[in-house]
Amino acid sequence: MKILANDGIDPAGKQLLEEAGFIVDTNNIPQDELPARLNEYDAITVRSATKVRKALIDAAPNLKLIGRGGVGVDNIDVDYAKEKGIGVYNTPASSSLSVAELVFGHLYGGVRFLYDSNRKMPVEGATNFNGLKKAYAKGVELRGKTLGIMGFGRIGREVAKIAIGVGMEVLAYDLFPFNSELEIVLGGGHKVKASVKSASFEEVLKQSDFISLHTPFVDKPLIGTTELELLKKGVGLVNCSRGNLIEEGALIEALNSGKVSFAALDVFENEPTPRQDILNHPKISLTPHIGAATNEAQERIGVELASLIIEHFKK
Repeated sequence: MKILANDGIDPAGKQLLEEAGFIVDTNNIPQDELPARLNEYDAITVRSATKVRKALIDAAPNLKLIGRGGVGVDNIDVDYAKEKGIGVYNTPASSSLSVAELVFGHLYGGVRFLYDSNRKMPVEGATNFNGLKKAYAKGVELRGKTLGIMGFGRIGREVAKIAIGVGMEVLAYDLFPFNSELEIVLGGGHKVKASVKSASFEEVLKQSDFISLHTPFVDKPLIGTTELELLKKGVGLVNCSRGNLIEEGALIEALNSGKVSFAALDVFENEPTPRQDILNHPKISLTPHIGAATNEAQERIGVELASLIIEHFKK
C-alpha cells in the first residue's frame, strides 16, 4: 500500500505506518500535477493546503482513503468521496489544546497591546519611549471579564478550561445542545469540575467582553455589520477557526470606530494572500494560520492519523 502524505506527516506517524507495512511518500506533488499522479497511490493525507475535490477523486480510481491532519475537512469533497467508497478521516481532537493556547496568546497580547508595541518599539523605542509607555498604559486584565465562545466543540471546550483557570466568566453558544460541565486538569494531575453558562448567539454578542470563534465553515460570515452593532463597545474578537467567519471590511470599520478594541486573526478570507488593510491595521494581532502548529500537536496528529489509516486497511 502506498500513501502520499502530500502536506507532510510527523515522523512518529510515518514510522507507525512504515512499521505496519505501508510505503509513505512525503514528497509534495503540486495541486495541478495531482490529477496525473494521484492514481499511483492507495491513500492520500493532507493538511489545509492540498484540495481533494470531485475532479481529483475521479482522476484517481485506485484511491481508497483520504486523511486530513486536522479538524476541518473543508478542502475535501467528503460526501462524494464516501459515495465512491473512499474512507475519509480527520483528527479533530489532536490540535485542540494548541489552538486554545494560541487564542489566549492573542488575548493576552490584545489586552496589553503587545501586537502594536512589538511593531513600534524597534522604530520608536529609542526616541519616543515615554510616548509609547503612555500609549500602552491602559491595559486591562482578563480575570473577571466575560469570554463568549461561539462553537462549543473540542476546541471551544479547551478554550473554556483555560478561561476558567484564568478567572474569567464563560458564555458558550453552539448550534447543538452540549454538556456544560468541564473537567480541568491542574498541576500534579489534580482534576476539578467546572461549568460554563449556555447562552444564545445574541446573548454572547451582547454580554461578552471578548469573543472567540470556533464554529465550522459557514456559507456567509457569522459576524458582519449587523452582529457587530450588537457588541459591547470595546470588545475584543479572536478568530482562530475559519477565515470567512468575520466580514473583514465590517471588522475594519468597527476597529476604526472603537466599537471593537482589537481583533486577533489566525485565519483570513483570502489565504494565502490576506488583504493589505488587514495586515497593516494597528489594532489587529496577526498570525499565519498556525493554530495547530506546535510540535506536540503535530506528533499527536501524525500518530492519530496513522492509527486511523492502519485500522481502516485492517478492516
